Amino acid sequence: MKKAAVIARARFTVEYMIKSSPEFLYTYISSPSGLSEWFADDVRLNGDVFTFEWEGSEEKAKLLSKRINKFVKFQWLNKGPEEYFSFEIDQDDLTGDVALIVTDFEDESSIREAELIYNVSVDKLRQTIGG
Repeated sequence: MKKAAVIARARFTVEYMIKSSPEFLYTYISSPSGLSEWFADDVRLNGDVFTFEWEGSEEKAKLLSKRINKFVKFQWLNKGPEEYFSFEIDQDDLTGDVALIVTDFEDESSIREAELIYNVSVDKLRQTIGG
């Protein structure tokens, strides 16, 4: 019996400029209510496990780490332990500009599609916060 080949998924990162303070933006990347405004249709929290719902389907992710006003890092429960997704806030010391840096994993052939989905989600975030 042959074993199925495990295809490694590739890490990708996209960066978005956001007109917001890090403190205000952090509430939208770290709380169920904030994430449900732009990232998913609904988000629930039970302990350190977030349940994300999109169009009736659910995915669960464990909160791996966070730093207030800096980043949150999650791991999908149905993916490998080396895969994660994170939202990082980076503020330029000179200009004060704020960027949201998204890191995720996807099949090589689907990275462009995943980036487009994040583009739409982050546009929704910008409309929500006015940034």
